[in-house]
This record gives sequence, C-alpha cells and structure tokens, in this order.
Amino acid sequence: MRTFKAGFLPALLLGVTSACLQAAGGFEKTAMPFLEKHCYECHGGKKTKADLNLKAIRDDARILPDLKLWRGVLHQVNTGEMPPDKHPSQPTAEEITAFNAAIEQSIAAAESKLPPDPGRVTARRLNRTEYNNTVRDLLDVDFNASENFPADDIGHGFDNIGDVLSVSPVHLERYLDAAEGIAERAVVLKLPKPPERTTFSIFLEPGGYGSENGTRPVTNSAAELFVRHTFKESGSYRFRVRAGATNVSDTDPVQMKLFIGEKEVLATTVTNTPKKWGSYEVELDLPAGEHRFSAKWANRDTNVAAQTLFINEFKVIGPKDTRTPFMKRVAGIAADRPESERTAEVVRWFLTRTFRRLPTAEEIARYTKVFEAGRSAAEGKFDGGMQDLVRAALVSPKFLFRVELDNRPTATEAQGLDDFQLASRLSYFLWSTTPDDELLGLAEKGVLSSQLEAQVRRMLQDPKSMALVQNFGMQWLQLERLATFQPDSKLFPSFDENLRKAMLRETELFLGEILREDRSLLDLVDADFTYVNRPLARHYGIESEAFKGGGGGGRRGGRGGGGDFVRVSLPDRKRGGLLTQASILTATSNPTRTSPVKRGKWVLEQILGTPPPPPPPNIPGLEDQKELSGTLRQRMEQHRANPSCANCHQQMDALGFAFENFDAVGRFREGDADGKIDPSGKLPDGKTFQGSAELRTILKDKKDLVARNLAEKLTTYALGRGLEYYDERAIRKILGDVARAEYRFSSLVVSIVQSDPFRMRRGLGAASAEASKGGG
Repeated sequence: MRTFKAGFLPALLLGVTSACLQAAGGFEKTAMPFLEKHCYECHGGKKTKADLNLKAIRDDARILPDLKLWRGVLHQVNTGEMPPDKHPSQPTAEEITAFNAAIEQSIAAAESKLPPDPGRVTARRLNRTEYNNTVRDLLDVDFNASENFPADDIGHGFDNIGDVLSVSPVHLERYLDAAEGIAERAVVLKLPKPPERTTFSIFLEPGGYGSENGTRPVTNSAAELFVRHTFKESGSYRFRVRAGATNVSDTDPVQMKLFIGEKEVLATTVTNTPKKWGSYEVELDLPAGEHRFSAKWANRDTNVAAQTLFINEFKVIGPKDTRTPFMKRVAGIAADRPESERTAEVVRWFLTRTFRRLPTAEEIARYTKVFEAGRSAAEGKFDGGMQDLVRAALVSPKFLFRVELDNRPTATEAQGLDDFQLASRLSYFLWSTTPDDELLGLAEKGVLSSQLEAQVRRMLQDPKSMALVQNFGMQWLQLERLATFQPDSKLFPSFDENLRKAMLRETELFLGEILREDRSLLDLVDADFTYVNRPLARHYGIESEAFKGGGGGGRRGGRGGGGDFVRVSLPDRKRGGLLTQASILTATSNPTRTSPVKRGKWVLEQILGTPPPPPPPNIPGLEDQKELSGTLRQRMEQHRANPSCANCHQQMDALGFAFENFDAVGRFREGDADGKIDPSGKLPDGKTFQGSAELRTILKDKKDLVARNLAEKLTTYALGRGLEYYDERAIRKILGDVARAEYRFSSLVVSIVQSDPFRMRRGLGAASAEASKGGG
C-alpha cells in the first residue's frame, strides 16, 4: 500500500499549479509513459479488466468526451487504489504529480478551444409529483390527480429527467380524465349549502360524567363545555348552541357566555327549559386553523336553588361563502371592468399562470372562444366559462410540458433564457411546482435575472422548499428502497410500519434543517444532532434522554410514524450524519443480515461519487459460495481472495464494515452471533479507522469529493438532464464558490442557479462543436 506525506493527496484534489503544468511535458510525454508503465498490464492488450483498454488511447483528442473516464483514473491513482499492491511497479509521488498535471493540462487546453456550451434544452413533461403540486398551487385543488398516471421513468437517479419522461396513449387518456375532475373541483357550478359540524352534548368535552335524555348539564368544575374544530379556509362562520335551564327565574336568570378560543363572542340569558330548547347564535369571521368553541355558565356560583344549565348540542356552520378558493380568487380579477374586458383579462391572467409565461394574442383569442362557449352552455354563467377554460388549458401541451421556446433558433452563440423560463426552472428546481406570483411578477417586469440570489434565498426559506428534500433528497439517497424493504420478522420483530415511517421522517427533518438553517454540506456526513420520535428513540436506545420528563426538551419537528419528533443532540458519537441513520442502514441491508458490500458501495456512490465498476460476470454471491466459512468478515476476506473481486471489495468492504455495529434495521450492537464485532478498517490510501465515528471524520475531510458529488447530483436534478463533459467548466466554478462560502448549502444552490447551464440555452456553434467531438 502506497503512503504519501501529509497534505499530498489534498493538494492533488485541489488542483495543480501552473508550474506543475509547465513541468508536466504534455499528454504524450508524461501521461502515455505513465499508463504504459503502470496500467497496461491490466488495462491493455489481451487484458482489459473492467472493460477498460487504456492501450487504445493514443492521444488526448477525446479527453473531454471521455472526461468521466479520466476523472475515475485520477481518483484511483491518487487514492492508491490503482495500480494494485501486487503490481511490480508502484509510481512515486513525483510520477503521480506529473501524471495529474499532464491530464489537467490536456483538459484545460481542450476546454479553452470550446465555445461556452450550456447544453441542450429538453422539453420535458411534468412528472407526477410536479403535476400534483402545480394543480394544487394553480387551482387550490389538493388531491392526488396523478394517482392513475403511469409511473415516471428514472434517469440518472431522478424522476424529472427530460429524456426519459415519455408520453404514452395511456397518459393522454389520464390527462383528459384528470382535467375533467380538476375543473369540476376548482369551479363548482352548483354551490352547496354551508357545511354544518354538529356535536351532540354527550360528545362535548370534558367527558367523564353523565347526561340526561341526550343533554349535558354544565356542572363540571370549570362550568364549561367545549369542542375543537379545524377549518381549511378562512371565512364567515356561525356558532350556534341549543341550551335550556331548569327553574328559570325572571329575577335571577341563568347566564351563558359563548367563547371562541379565549375571546368572548356572546353573553346571553337562557330562558328556555330543556324541553323547549333555545338557540343562541353568533356569526363572525374566522381564519383557517384550529378553533376552540365553548359555552360557559357564567353565574353558576350565584344562581338560585336547583337551577342548572343544560346543553343539547353545538353547531358550527360555515364557511358562509361556499365558492372554492380558486373561484374567490377569480372573482377579484378585473371585477369593475365591463364584461368583455373582464373576460379577456381573466383569460390572460389564467393562461399566464397555466403556461408559465405571457400568452400570445392568438392564444388569448382562442381560449376566449372556449370560455364563451362554456358560458353559453351554462346559461350565461361566468363560472361555466371558467370551468371550460380550466378544462381546456389543463390538456394543453403548454401546461403539461415545460417548453422553453427559443426566440433566436439560428443564433450561433449561447444565449440567456428569458425571465419566465428562468422562473419555471427556479420553481420546479426548488419547489417542484409552478412559479408563484412574485416570480411571475418579476419575470413580467424583466428583472428576475438580476435578482436570482435573493429569490433563491427567499424560496429556500419557504415551506414549499421541503419539496427539494422529498424529491431530490430521498432519490439521491435511494431511500425508495425502504418503502418495500421487509426484514425478517422473526429476527427483527420490532420493525413495523410506524418505525419505517419514523426512519424516513428522521432523514427528511435532518435534511430540512441542513437546507433551512443553511448548514455546511459536510454536516451530511457527520453531525451532532438528529430528530427522533418515541418509537425511533426507543430503537436507538435514547428514549430517556430524548424525552426527559415525558415531553422531550428539543425543538419540535412535526409528526410522523408514531408521534411528535424532537431535535436531539448526539454527544456520544455512535451516530451522526446520514450514514448512521436507520433509514440508510436498513435500506442497505439484507432481510436477514447486514451487507457491508451494499453499505460500502452506497458510500462510494452516493456520498463520494466514486462508484465501483460493475462486478465481473459469473461471480457467485457470498451466500452461494458454500465453501466459505467463519465470521462474516472472514467470509468476505475469503471472497476477496478472488483476484477479480479484490480491488473493488478492498475499499467497499472496509467502508461497509465500519457500520457493522449497526444491525440490519439500524440498531446499535456491540456483537452478533459470531462474537464481538470488529468495525475497524483500512482505506486504499493507507488511512485506518476504528469504527464509524473515525470513518465519518475521514470522510468529512474529503471535502472536495463530497462537494463535487453533491454538486453534480443537484445540478443533474436542477437541469433535468445528465451532465456532459462540457458541463465540467460550470461544475468547477460551482465548487470554487462553495468552498469560498465554507460549503454552506445555500452557496451550492445559488451557484447552480447562476451557472451557465441553468441560465442559458445552447447556440448552434456549441452544438456543432459537440458533434465534432462525438459527445452526447
């Protein structure tokens, strides 16, 4: 195993100086002899391990189209993975420095000849999540409209990649059906009566004492009965109480007060008897949310003998206005204009939001005809026209696809997207939904491109940014596996659906804090906090610390999978960051045991961005090799004795065994059936560790690998396409910005949004250059 002086590898990863570049002597003079001396034996001639024939490379003509290959070669050489230990000729530190310099020099020289290329724009349809969110925010209709749509295909690890988001005849049928249902929910032609919520007295709080003939006497210690209701929307509501009193007295009547929350809304006297109930009612405007409705016997302590206040029922009626939220919004648009002008303005307003750009005069005229036809069919009702307008717009390709029309299709140079196109890219990147009014307003004024950073920071603080966690984060971490993972119920009887949901919720809340509080990207690898509810805290063995005094002293993190979540500190270093969360550990296990290979491979792919090559053909799995014996570690060592497996497993197994103290469902353990667990390991670069805590420290120090991996994956998600060699220039700039900002999450997002691939479209010159290189 090669060892280098402290600081050698970080210097290589950060780049080489111009002096080194000049000393390198170029690709032919330095890189080719290095490959011949150290690599051809396994990757040239008759031997082409991992299907890599380096001997076929004669010059650096394809160094950019083959950039991923060369980045992989540099990584394996710099970390000591290649050449393998058994190779008779091991490169010196000086040879490796010169090899790095030669490759970087060739890359820089090739890039300098290329025109700026932001890549091609793919018209992509809304995926199922984007469709649902867009309908929700466009029409205030919150239901799973895409439930019956075909599943979205995955490309480059994500479900928003334009090249794989195909459209089938089934899609077309489902779009028509969905538009019909959505339009009828958004615009209701026959308005219903205000809904009533009736609570009979026996169901009022507090409970615990009897009733007489379906009534409740107000005789508890607080002299009060109450009920709670949650409203989805603000509006005018009526609170009605049916009450009666015994021994009614003209001189000393029973006094009752009605409250909503702590506010007294009505004071009255009850003069009816229980057999002839009186109705006492108040109407007022209430905001959306939970409200407490109560009736109190105000003069119980001074009443005449044998008087008692009885309650028959509470009734809450409303909202009074039963129009849908979307209908209320439409009603406020150009309401003081003449009918024809108002219709045109409503059509323009709706199409702007539906097509995510200003509609053309021809589009306004065409959809106005749709509106008028709908109004005529509904006997002149404005809402009839609106319903048909919604129905027609929702099946337009301009709604279903994110189309970025090019107003200069023959331009040879790259050009900027217009502000409406930028608004859509921003919104679907960070929120997975249509642009809000602020983005559209800035786009209409033509000033959005000058305010990108401010808008990114605003959007990251909006609750809708949790879409970035749920849609990017969960796919990046490959946690969809957890939804179908089923550990052996006999070996892991504590695993149930609540625990599964709690595992996923912990990761969502953890990622949410990284985003919301603009923490360092490196905290993803190792951090001193997490979120747990009682089932998960019990699973982790920290229930007493997390819920001291029965409540939990940390910050609240919402509900899910068995109760409220709280933020907890992790001082003992057993856990920290994503790598020791139960969601990751469980998703990278087998049903009956842990899998060091899966866990190690996951770290290489999802955290470091250095995936191992695919396994050689016809290599049996560990379970199929009956001749292997001993502990899991010993069997893995015997498996690695196969030369075809050794190089990849050397690093994968070391990384995976660091997490052997966590069983197949993420519980900490000191030992297993084979005895005390040994979580130590040694990486190809010579660094050793004693368990996951020390490994996390090592990985956290690999700042450039961690940042590059996340930058590449998040840029892929933001653009909706895979990265190509011509994106490397932008990725390097993004990484420089992130490093200068101390790896803050917002710096990564801002830099991606300000990058050429995000802000611009390709010109014909770049397309020609790509074709001449034979790339994507």
